[in-house]
Amino acid sequence: MIVEEVRKFVEEECKRPGNNYGYEAYKHHFVSTVKYAKMLAEKLNADMEVVEIAAWLHDIGSIVDGRENHHITGQEIAERKLRELGYDEEKIEKVKKCILNHRGSVKAKRESIEEQIIADADGMDSFDKLDGLFYAAFVSEGLDTEQARKSVRQKIINSYAKLSDYAKEIVKDKYEAAMLLLKDAG
Repeated sequence: MIVEEVRKFVEEECKRPGNNYGYEAYKHHFVSTVKYAKMLAEKLNADMEVVEIAAWLHDIGSIVDGRENHHITGQEIAERKLRELGYDEEKIEKVKKCILNHRGSVKAKRESIEEQIIADADGMDSFDKLDGLFYAAFVSEGLDTEQARKSVRQKIINSYAKLSDYAKEIVKDKYEAAMLLLKDAG
């Protein structure tokens, strides 16, 4: 099954020594993003296979090449891996667009429900993982306490801004709580 092959690939990349985010990213971001993506895909009647594959691969660029432009490097890595696995070319293009357009800090025009679902699932996970955002800020990005607070606050704002109205409603209470906790970081 291709989804399982993709999941294994992401897990192995996260285990690889020297990546910026370590295995923590797999356990505490990829797995929960996939959970949200599948929930949304089912509710919104999207292509479940495309959504699940894109959710597994959405941040692979960060793991392999670093955070900057990870939406671009991620789609390139995904294309190579999916071709290697013999995946359908039309579906590869859909997965690539999901990855390219998932970031909150980059203004993206999402043209399909699958693209919006990946952006939503990635963003929704942020509200469950403030500790993970701080971990990345301190350990992976080398920020001091004040820089980390500002960075995490901005990531939360970006994540919320990219959400669909449907997803915003689901995480509204968590967003408001995070903003209250981080209010002095502006």
